[in-house]
Amino acid sequence: MSKKWPAKSQWIQFFKTLTKKEKTTFFAFFLLFLFSFSFLLLNFYFKNTEKVPAKGGTFIEGVIGQPRFINPVYANSDVDRDLVQLIFSGLMKYDENLNIVPDLAERYEIEQEGRVYKFYLKENLLWQDKTPLTADDVVFTIRTIQNPDFKSPLQANWVGIEVEKINELEIKFTLKKPYGAFIENCILGILPKHIWQNASSENFAFEPFNLEPIGSGPYKLKKIKQNGSNQIKSLILTQNPLYHAKKPYISKIEFLFFANEEELIKAARKKKIKGLSLTSSTDLGKKWQNYSLLLPRYFAVFFNQENSEVLKEKEVRLALNYGTNKKEISQKIVDSPILPGIYGFEPSLQYEFDIEKAKSILEEAGFKDEDGNGLREKIITKEPAFKFTSNLAKGSKGKEVTELQKCLEGEVTGYFGPQTEQLVIEFQEKYIGETTGTLGLKTRAKLNEICFEEPDEVLALKFSLVTVNQPQMVENAELLKEQWRALGAEVEIETYSLFQLEQDFIKPRNYESLLFGEVLGAIPDPFPFWHSSQKKDPGLNLALYENSEADKLLEENRKTSDPEIRAEKLVLFQDVLIEDVPCVFIYSPDFVYAVSKEIKGVEIKKITDPSRRFIGIENWYIKTKRAWK
Repeated sequence: MSKKWPAKSQWIQFFKTLTKKEKTTFFAFFLLFLFSFSFLLLNFYFKNTEKVPAKGGTFIEGVIGQPRFINPVYANSDVDRDLVQLIFSGLMKYDENLNIVPDLAERYEIEQEGRVYKFYLKENLLWQDKTPLTADDVVFTIRTIQNPDFKSPLQANWVGIEVEKINELEIKFTLKKPYGAFIENCILGILPKHIWQNASSENFAFEPFNLEPIGSGPYKLKKIKQNGSNQIKSLILTQNPLYHAKKPYISKIEFLFFANEEELIKAARKKKIKGLSLTSSTDLGKKWQNYSLLLPRYFAVFFNQENSEVLKEKEVRLALNYGTNKKEISQKIVDSPILPGIYGFEPSLQYEFDIEKAKSILEEAGFKDEDGNGLREKIITKEPAFKFTSNLAKGSKGKEVTELQKCLEGEVTGYFGPQTEQLVIEFQEKYIGETTGTLGLKTRAKLNEICFEEPDEVLALKFSLVTVNQPQMVENAELLKEQWRALGAEVEIETYSLFQLEQDFIKPRNYESLLFGEVLGAIPDPFPFWHSSQKKDPGLNLALYENSEADKLLEENRKTSDPEIRAEKLVLFQDVLIEDVPCVFIYSPDFVYAVSKEIKGVEIKKITDPSRRFIGIENWYIKTKRAWK
């Protein structure tokens, strides 16, 4: 006979038969049973599940400056590059170990000993406006950069490279010469042709899509907020649902823009932002994680010899190198553009700090402080534009006679006649003490002294130093000014916002000396920064350096992918460059990035420039959920 669970009426009757004490005991045991069962259930759940990232949350990044070109063809500031990194995709990308791996490309092939590269796009790629992304977009982007009318800062990287569409998904690059670092070029973000194809070179920089980008990256632009002065206050990105790779967990990123680092740090301490870049390690509290990263960049004072007579003197540039105490500025000092900590090259020639040697070089070059005012000056005696060299006499004619007549204020005929002879006699009576009427040695010497003597020129050891008005850069400029003052140099510091510095000074090369930084790539290629073809904008040769031997070595370095041959060429190049002293290499600071500990999954190992801190952002998360193991 089967047993049945008691009916409701039976339970009621049962409870009526219990005494008050028995009821209390029953309910106590019942509650204990429920608690034990719940505990066992929860224990089982937590033992067999784990916390995993969940979709959602907002990450707020604070940056200094204003966006201007959210456009991979023009992006040349840290702010613009940050946004391009998140909104656009390239054929290739860096992974978290700085290996270069396919992104929009499914795969690629290298043929003809490194002269031909073929890329095959992934299928069904879409722009953020749902338009198909094809080989046409890749070809359009590269040809826009190559066109000198568009003045892209990336133009130098694409010289001598032919790009063609094979079909909708295949692109072929043909190089005139092998270029070992070419694959790194292909990290470039691709522009949508259907958006940009009607923009002329004259209007390209002013197109609204520079601030309303359509990309193919993990995030897309949602909203821009401006203040009353039309400055951008904030910019909001949301997850791109059409992204071709792993979609990020964080659903929204907001960028807040600040005028300087002081305001940026205040915002961090007030918990208004969750991520920021710093010029040096700053303690923001226990709830922040600082990442100090080795970056392939250096800061230097670049000498513009075309704008400064005193900096044309090699001895002056050499003395300034010896007179720079780099360790007073930073412990991460450098002596070459080929960074030893990253690429492993040590220059054979180094200018160790030696103030006495610096002073001695200046003394021997003729720069002296004769009046004791602390400023060295050099007296330059100029050669006259014309000199009498012939024994002129009655009957002579030609240019020297003409100059003689001008000097003696006579009638200018070019013929030595009686009137000219009389003027010569009068000159001799006044200055020589003997009258011959002809131009002998003594008369010529005196005429040359009186008629053509050039006044001495005073060349002061004085020049201006231009830099960005960020606290660390201004402090470094002031240190350099004091160090060089000890040599007898007078330096006038000029500071500007990054935007003004780039537009009004760097682009037109409108400076005598410039304290600035240059960021290299994962594969060492100094060509854009030191080849003579890059002296003018959009090139990045900030010292306007020109040396045919250096040019040849830079070109040969680009031709090979053999690491040993590249190393050989780069070592030779750096020795040539350092010998010419076009600048003072100073330091290579670590890049410091602070992130709130609310943000999980951040594993920044290596970067090539500050914007690459967002490599792996698809793994960052704020929210979590539990999942069965």
